[in-house]
Amino acid sequence: MDNKRIDELTNILRRLNAEGVTEDLRKEALEIVSNINPLELSVAEQKLVEEGMNPHDLRHLCDIHMEVLKDELNKIKTQIDTGHVLDTLISEHEKLLGFLTELEELNSKIQKMEKYDSAREEFAQLIKVADNILDAENHHQREEQVLFKELEDRKITGPTRIMRMEHDDLRARKKQLKNVAKFVSGLDFKVFKETLDEVAKYIIFNLRDHIFKENYILYPTALESLRDKDLWEDMKKRCDKIGYCGFTPKEKLVLN
Repeated sequence: MDNKRIDELTNILRRLNAEGVTEDLRKEALEIVSNINPLELSVAEQKLVEEGMNPHDLRHLCDIHMEVLKDELNKIKTQIDTGHVLDTLISEHEKLLGFLTELEELNSKIQKMEKYDSAREEFAQLIKVADNILDAENHHQREEQVLFKELEDRKITGPTRIMRMEHDDLRARKKQLKNVAKFVSGLDFKVFKETLDEVAKYIIFNLRDHIFKENYILYPTALESLRDKDLWEDMKKRCDKIGYCGFTPKEKLVLN
């Protein structure tokens, strides 16, 4: 790792947080981030968290990461086999992104309704998509207990700390979505629509953002820092013990 580049990026991230994202500062950040690898990026973020910066304050940097890391996912896929720990996690992310699109469409339809009608299929679909999103718990457990643990054992704690925090935050919101969907008939329909709109939009925005950061920052960091093939095979066995999601593609369960 290049400590000079890490120091430069840390300074830029500190200034972005203090001054806001001006066009000049954004260009400067893009130039530095373009020449830094995901592991160095993670270390820079970690240094800021250790200095006392609230991890929430790093979230608005996501758009800058996106511009320079947009090809990282394809790079990862060329480096790993089908059934690899990261291959399975990425595939599950693709399914989750599909559920979020479905939720977005359902919420849009329901917001246009004048009254509750139990015969409308949208309400049954809402319960189903809420269940699918809740079914991601084993995905999060594999990340936290296996992937995050290995990174944290190597003193890479900043990115995983943020991801754990977001997991906890999203768990509560996903349960709220299921409760709203399940008890719609007992609520004033206007209150139901307002509550659904708020929680659905929160989950859609924040879970998409979370998936992006894992795909384009955390997973490349893991590949960069965990290079032992035997370690990944052992991690796969630990993931198997935790279990998978109902929506995990079957072909991703066996390591080729």
